Amino acid sequence: MTDRRPAATLSPLEKHVRRLHACRRCDLMHKPVVSGGPVQSKVLLIGQAPGDKEPVLGRPFAWTAGKTLFRWFAEATGISEEQFRARVYMAAVCRCFPGKKETGGDRVPTREEISNCSAWLEAEFSLLKPTLVIPVGKLAIGQFLAEPRLDRVIGRQFQARGFGRRFDLIPLPHPSGASPWHRMEPGRSLLNEALGRVAVHPAYAALTSPGSRATTPPDRRRAAPSA
Repeated sequence: MTDRRPAATLSPLEKHVRRLHACRRCDLMHKPVVSGGPVQSKVLLIGQAPGDKEPVLGRPFAWTAGKTLFRWFAEATGISEEQFRARVYMAAVCRCFPGKKETGGDRVPTREEISNCSAWLEAEFSLLKPTLVIPVGKLAIGQFLAEPRLDRVIGRQFQARGFGRRFDLIPLPHPSGASPWHRMEPGRSLLNEALGRVAVHPAYAALTSPGSRATTPPDRRRAAPSA
């Protein structure tokens, strides 16, 4: 549903999301823009790019991979999909569906498209000032780590710097059903280690405490490992 409230009544984050939805910077990207909404949070999850189902359903991680992702968080941290969406700001390297490759599968965004969309992510870092960032998948991880090889970064926590801020970074593999990595060893054990780190991080633990509440309005670069 389109938010038709006067701009003067919107918070800075709500204004940001409204501008994001109006973005038309990339000619080859398929509209509409996919957003998780203006969730005020110190935890920022960054996906890769929407698939073809997300624009139709109007939210990130809305299809099969999303079911797996939210199951991970439910089992490891005790938070439901509804609670997660209401308490974690969900972003992505690119916010529009890139389309399909001629050979099949989703097209990988170009460097120019990633650069165009990075301005939105930069604004979100400025507005939210996250203390925990969770990049999901190689494309998202590669925006912060020079070595995005999964078996070298999953299960670890990094002290990262990007977009003018310092924050903790805990990478996760992409929950795609096409990838067996997170279902086989060492991927399965490393994923569990990563989710365990997320669960006990102070920013995430605050979201799962009994007194935490949704902060969504009713309307709707490089890093080094920590010690």
